[in-house]
Amino acid sequence: MNPLRETRRLGQQIWLDNLSRTLLYDGELERLVQDDGVAGITTNPAIFEKAIAAGRYYEEELAALRSLDLDAEERYERLAIADVRRACDLLRDEYERSDFDAGYVSLEVSPALAHDTAGTVDAARRLRTAVARDNLLIKVPATPAGIAAVERLVSEGISVNVTLMFSLAHCEAVAAAFERGIARLLTADGNPSRVKSVASLFLSRVDTLVDQMLEEFGADGRELSGRSAVAMAKLAYRAYCERCETPSFKQLRAHGVRPQQMLWASTGTKNPAYSDLLYVEPLIGPETVNTVPDATLEALRRHGRIASTLADGIDQAQQVFARLAHLGIDMTEVGERLQRDGLIQFEKAFARLLETTA
Repeated sequence: MNPLRETRRLGQQIWLDNLSRTLLYDGELERLVQDDGVAGITTNPAIFEKAIAAGRYYEEELAALRSLDLDAEERYERLAIADVRRACDLLRDEYERSDFDAGYVSLEVSPALAHDTAGTVDAARRLRTAVARDNLLIKVPATPAGIAAVERLVSEGISVNVTLMFSLAHCEAVAAAFERGIARLLTADGNPSRVKSVASLFLSRVDTLVDQMLEEFGADGRELSGRSAVAMAKLAYRAYCERCETPSFKQLRAHGVRPQQMLWASTGTKNPAYSDLLYVEPLIGPETVNTVPDATLEALRRHGRIASTLADGIDQAQQVFARLAHLGIDMTEVGERLQRDGLIQFEKAFARLLETTA
């Protein structure tokens, strides 16, 4: 069996962390959906910057948009909305076949709004209306302002992908915001059954930074290299499972609430000494998503070893975190630093993107 489809059989959806008109117009995305079972798409400013800068299939429409009274960000949004809408349509059958659990496409609010709750909520509403597809997820960063926006959006029945999460503390705060939002939706007699949310925990960047920090500890540090991100994901999943068993969440589920699923992001291996499936093979389990870049998708298709692994090794994961703490590495602070860095990277990508559409 195709390893991607075998992964789905074990309860995990594989999404593609990429979108471009080349994928859309050349039929590659349709093939990935039909042949490999790719069940969703994630995008971000860097992905759109790369796609639009490449030029193919964008030049004519961009030229037409330049003749209109639009600024660079409005031109970008017109292009991105068209791409996301088409991707949503390609995944519509998956969305309906899965009873609205899969088949989603994510579109991110401007990184300039990362610390603006009201601005994020307004942008999310506007993008949702513009795309006009039920299988759209609005991406919102897990900053304090973003988390407040997530609660508000969920309370309005808007599906969200919470992004730029780098720590267990981020996971806990995001899960609590989702549950508060859903409770508010129910209080207002809203329908929670169509509200989808994923919590995107970034992995490879965690190992990159922690590995650098471990270098000063010699052999003790080297023993932990490449282990912190997978350990964090396993502990996050255990917390997810525990939340689903609480009386409060069981009550929510009785009203048709779907759990906010964990999504593994930043799963392309950055260290060539590590397996190219380091953030895939150990993290396969039910009710999860792994969004992968093109190279990781191809590696999974070619030589992925598929087994239900996510719930294994919890004791070892706890030991990894305990040893990191013993060495003085605060994983919560690591997460805050990585989130700040991630926001800067997205802001720079967005600035380059607007230069392209100017």
